[in-house]
Amino acid sequence: MEMLEEHRCFGGWQQRWRHHAATLNCAMTFSIFLPPTQDNEPPPVLYWLSGLTCNDENFTTKAGAQRIAAELGIVLVMPDTSPRGEQVADDSGYDLGHGAGFYLNATQPPWASHLSHVRLPAR
Repeated sequence: MEMLEEHRCFGGWQQRWRHHAATLNCAMTFSIFLPPTQDNEPPPVLYWLSGLTCNDENFTTKAGAQRIAAELGIVLVMPDTSPRGEQVADDSGYDLGHGAGFYLNATQPPWASHLSHVRLPAR
């Protein structure tokens, strides 16, 4: 994994990472907010799955949830929900191809090699 950004935020850390997702056959990014340490217990984690055409930065930059998460000791995980890059099949419609996140396992080419979202969280 490669850290792309890291910033102090409400006493915690806002980070952005890139990793290879074998189930999607491409590089993917996610953002994570790590609140200030409150005790030795593992903190609760909230996963935010953005909607169609959004990426991991939409919730991170627009929701302002880090302040409350810091107060409550909650980790926020915001994955990009869409495979991106030249190797990923595309379509002229906004709701299919690059930037179109669907939580499914595609079974037909050209989509099957990069749309295996149902398996992704389990790995």
